[in-house]
Amino acid sequence: MPPNGSGRWNSEKIWTDWPRASAAANKRSAGTGLILPCYAENALREVLPASEQREKSWSALTSLLAAVGLTAFKIVVGVITGSLGILAEAAHSGLDLVAALMTFLAVRISGRPPDRTHLYGHGKIESLSALGETFLLVATCGWIVWEAIRRLLAHEAEIEVTVWSFLVMGTSIAIDFSRSRVLARAAKKYHSQALEADALHFQTDIWSSAVVIAGLVGAKFGLWFADAIAALGVSAVVVWVSVKLGRRTIDALLDGAPAGMERLVAGVVEGIPGVYDCHNIRIRYSGPVLFIDLHVLVDGGQTLAQAHVLTETIEAAIQQAVPRADVTVHPEPA
Repeated sequence: MPPNGSGRWNSEKIWTDWPRASAAANKRSAGTGLILPCYAENALREVLPASEQREKSWSALTSLLAAVGLTAFKIVVGVITGSLGILAEAAHSGLDLVAALMTFLAVRISGRPPDRTHLYGHGKIESLSALGETFLLVATCGWIVWEAIRRLLAHEAEIEVTVWSFLVMGTSIAIDFSRSRVLARAAKKYHSQALEADALHFQTDIWSSAVVIAGLVGAKFGLWFADAIAALGVSAVVVWVSVKLGRRTIDALLDGAPAGMERLVAGVVEGIPGVYDCHNIRIRYSGPVLFIDLHVLVDGGQTLAQAHVLTETIEAAIQQAVPRADVTVHPEPA
């Protein structure tokens, strides 16, 4: 079976006319008489690194600036009203501020090109940043739960519910919704784990802010325990997201392959004429780049030039099925 996309196999069994190929996609190799497909050798070159880095950095920077303003706003209103729920949200936003700073720095560092000491690039820093956010979230939960239980046991309810209480939470929801959408779009576009973790982080702020509003409404109607219960609700949301985020980041740091990716790669490669078998597939992420190494059994009687052309065809087929993949193919005689 041919790779996905339009095209055809020529007489030398080389897939030609790829969608991403230029008009000069095929050229003759001097002295060999072979057709050499001239598609993008590396899918990473299809996106201008400078443009990608600017968009990712801008998304992280706007998130950082928004976190600064929102944290200050919540602290002021929380102190004035005495609401534990809002103060808990202020602490949560403070962590958002630290997390946003970590994300901004991680995105800047991950964009550096590979060097002699980091041959796979610096993409893993994004996974470390996401794991750091997890630890920050769990640490905050400890203080929120302790303070909420203390107030419930002591029957403390020194809360002044005003229009500012609802205004700060409504503003928080609006800003967090906007931030999460911007970060999620950039994360999906560039497969950035740091931005994806930041987006997930801010999505939980929306849920926790809604819980705090419910607590304020309860306090307004004389339910003295509502604010503390709301704070516990915030903690439950944060813990749930922390566990989910932590599992994903640890899996990335341990070079976990995406589910089903090995079968996908094997299916694409073994469907190419001239490939008898595909084995020893190794897959790992480093930031947004998916590195794929594999061995293939091919006709041992062909020339080195023919084997090279076949490996180029395999790489292009995988890169079409898995955009932005960095592929290394090791041919073996059948």
